[in-house]
Amino acid sequence: MNTFSEFSETDPIAPRGDEVASPPRWIGCVVGLSSGIFAVSMGMVVNALGNSRTSLDLVGSSFIDRTPLWLKEQAIQTFGTNNKTALEVGMIGVLILASGVLGLLSRKSLTPLQIGIVAFGILGAASAFEHVGAGFISVIAPLCGVVAGLFAAHRLHGYLTTQRKLSRTPQQSRVPLGWDRRSFIRTVGALGALGGGGVLFARSREQARVQQLQDLTQTPLPPLATSNIPAAAVTDFHPTDPYITPNDNFYRIDTALSFPRVDRAKWKLRIHGLVEREKIFSLDDLQALPQVERIITLCCVSNEVGGPYIGNAVWRGVLLKDVLESCGINKDAEQVFTTSLDGWTSGFPVSAALDGRDALIAIGMNGQSLPLMHGYPARLVVPGLYGYVSATKWLSEINITTWSAEQGYWIPRGWSRDAPIKTQSRIDVPRQGESIAAGKFRLAGVAWAQHTGVEKVELRIDRGAWQTCDLGVDLTDDAWRQWIFDWDATVGEHTIQVRSTDKSGYTQTEEVRRVDPDGATGWHTRTVTVN
Repeated sequence: MNTFSEFSETDPIAPRGDEVASPPRWIGCVVGLSSGIFAVSMGMVVNALGNSRTSLDLVGSSFIDRTPLWLKEQAIQTFGTNNKTALEVGMIGVLILASGVLGLLSRKSLTPLQIGIVAFGILGAASAFEHVGAGFISVIAPLCGVVAGLFAAHRLHGYLTTQRKLSRTPQQSRVPLGWDRRSFIRTVGALGALGGGGVLFARSREQARVQQLQDLTQTPLPPLATSNIPAAAVTDFHPTDPYITPNDNFYRIDTALSFPRVDRAKWKLRIHGLVEREKIFSLDDLQALPQVERIITLCCVSNEVGGPYIGNAVWRGVLLKDVLESCGINKDAEQVFTTSLDGWTSGFPVSAALDGRDALIAIGMNGQSLPLMHGYPARLVVPGLYGYVSATKWLSEINITTWSAEQGYWIPRGWSRDAPIKTQSRIDVPRQGESIAAGKFRLAGVAWAQHTGVEKVELRIDRGAWQTCDLGVDLTDDAWRQWIFDWDATVGEHTIQVRSTDKSGYTQTEEVRRVDPDGATGWHTRTVTVN
């Protein structure tokens, strides 16, 4: 008797029950993954053609904006400058997992997968709406991805329920053939090839854009006719951490998942708000103003005691004080509120721009144009303040305003409005846990107290008496100082601690505090084994 009761027993070509193959459950995952990846790749192609930010980038930025403070700090401490890469990998992992699960739930009905694809598209479009400068293409791209994903899902799912028309039966009946493996595999392969090609195309376009800008920024700047930085004085007291940090080694901590779309010819800096004369500067305008060079150390508030998120560079640009005074500052002005090309904001007191410190609109770094990753074409550098309130990269706007009118990006997220850099010091040699030979050994490190200056650095071994270290050049109060100490190392395990005193007479505190809300405190301590 025929296994399929709906067929006539006399039907000569009706399939046997064991000839009807059902797809394995995991095939649903393949449908979901193929559809999701194809949707994302086609969206990336549209983004690349329109030279706009991708949906993954925008969704990631929205995630960063909504991430709790403790999680942000945990990410920075865990992944360091690779935190953005970790986020991107995490987003791709979530996308893959969600696509696979939705595909599994859609073996019998496409509805869950269709809802998921549409939801991802809406999320991408919504993220584009809330980011400054995202552009029309960034809204359209995820919607194009939705269409591509729905098409792929419908096409693949159809191969799981294939039926054949049996024209030789009197009833012109249809019988299930099971899933069409061959057509399914061919289509998955085609979607994979198209999706992979789309990703490669989008990545190559983005890399070419970034490389073009990087090539532009690597052009050496002509030397200034007059400079207050004697070349002979910029010497390394110890080689582990050079006095001037090379551009490639300078730390980068920001909220941007990708570099903003910078067009040198179209870039403008607008200065407005509580000023008598609003002004707009092009890059050529800034370069035509009197240029200065200053050695200034920048430090991130997320820098733990002894941490790496600090660097010292020769910055070139125009004095912020001169530019603001040319606009005429209103007596009610309280805050210099700045905006980046990607919409990031920060604010610091007007007094910090006018009190005589060398706050700069910087367009050069260590003899070259600003590297793209460090803010090309222009950024702010304000000595004595942590970067989260002052060091706006890819600068596009300066609004002279009040504290009540505007809040920078990090302030409503739990960080302090006032952000003076704390007096600190660090041990660079030896490394934590390093083994060294007994006898003469040179300990080395750096100390900083921007805008106040380092007066003294002291070191102690095994909690003994504090001993004074030798200090390197003191060209400016706005830069760190290198220190060394020659130690007669004896066999055993030893604990080394360091502290610095600034020119105001303040000695850094032993009290250990977290980086939030306004910077870490404590003495840097290292343990070393002497053999």
